[in-house]
Amino acid sequence: MTARTKAGAGGGAGSEGVPDGAGSQGVPDLDTDALIDDPGIRIIVCCGSGGVGKTTTAAALGVRAAERGRKVVVLTIDPARRLAQSMGIDSLDNVPRRVKGIEGSGELHAMMLDMKRTFDEIVEAHADGERARAILENPFYQSLSAGFAGTQEYMAMEKLGQLRARDEWDLIVVDTPPSRSALDFLDAPKRLGSFLDGKFIKLLMAPAKMGGRAGMKFLNVGMSMMTGTLGKLLGGQFLRDVQTFVAAMDTMFGGFRTRADATYKLLQAPGTAFLVVATPERDALREAAYFVERLAAEDMPLAGLVLNRVHDSEAARLSAEQALAGAEKLEAENLETGGIVDQTAGKAGLREPADSPTDGYAPTPDSGPRPAGTAAVTTEELTAGLLRLHAERMQVVAREQDTRDRFTALHPEVAVAAVAALPGDVHDLSGLRAIGDRLATGSAPDGAA
Repeated sequence: MTARTKAGAGGGAGSEGVPDGAGSQGVPDLDTDALIDDPGIRIIVCCGSGGVGKTTTAAALGVRAAERGRKVVVLTIDPARRLAQSMGIDSLDNVPRRVKGIEGSGELHAMMLDMKRTFDEIVEAHADGERARAILENPFYQSLSAGFAGTQEYMAMEKLGQLRARDEWDLIVVDTPPSRSALDFLDAPKRLGSFLDGKFIKLLMAPAKMGGRAGMKFLNVGMSMMTGTLGKLLGGQFLRDVQTFVAAMDTMFGGFRTRADATYKLLQAPGTAFLVVATPERDALREAAYFVERLAAEDMPLAGLVLNRVHDSEAARLSAEQALAGAEKLEAENLETGGIVDQTAGKAGLREPADSPTDGYAPTPDSGPRPAGTAAVTTEELTAGLLRLHAERMQVVAREQDTRDRFTALHPEVAVAAVAALPGDVHDLSGLRAIGDRLATGSAPDGAA
């Protein structure tokens, strides 16, 4: 495993906040700028469990790399339209589309995998016109290409191999499929290969391979028994469709395995870097740990972990305990002076001061006009409320840090880039640039907290 780290990185927010890397935890910082600037890196694969921000991370890396001078294509497998919308494109399809509005000398293209169209392209490229037409019109092929288990992951590998072979882009960023295990695409070539090499397929292919009288004899004796049994289970027409498909695809099966093996080796090559994406939640980091271990087992080059939606505070020196103690003290003092709560109609209500109006609206220096029957909110009450909000924020920070520490204790060698949470969703290039800035710095850029 390899990791690109920031030389001489400091401790970021320190032990009370969310450190952006090394610091007291001894965890290396992931330098994403060094990663995307390295001309030797030609493929970046973003993987992780669902809902952790893989698509946004891939798009943000693509934007930042393009604006730093590289010619980039982002391949997303996610059927959601967020990527297209954030890049100002009406829709994405199986053809890379140029993204407008990129600042700098590079280029950015984006595309979304069309699983069936990719399969069709393979057929059209490796079969003559008549045979290709027979395959494309075959009902079993149409079912296989649209929804066979593992087809999406395999076609993602195929499309990646096609993009790399064209050598048109010097960086390909891949957003992996939104499956439970985001590394399913690593198994796809093996699964499809097992299917194509399975006894059932070989048996169906045997008559065509034997040919002549021997083939007909085999078909009449052996196949009649099998087709009789399978015909009852699967339906006679379905079985005939499968046999026709196998006969037409016979010459292509070896090509599937060869290309899959080549792409698999491409993913293991030094020019590829994997980024595991997670959020600072227990389940997401548990999945991240699995991905890290699986990548190591497969000899895939891991660059590091992107930790999205991390919370921090610029007032981290004030702990949750101190904030709660201050809030309780202010509330107690306010209670003694007769300003705090009565229970009215089952809800907490502020006691009315003696000199406060009882009808109309009561303007106060602190809050402006207020409805009759409610009290003016004092500065002490506002301060106590803010202290409680800060305490809650610091509790979230502490919980996220504890979860992160558990991960880094298991994998201290994995470089980490902590990305501060944005106040809203990313829906345009500006938002992607903000994410790119946070990826590069491990925190919010100046003035963006």
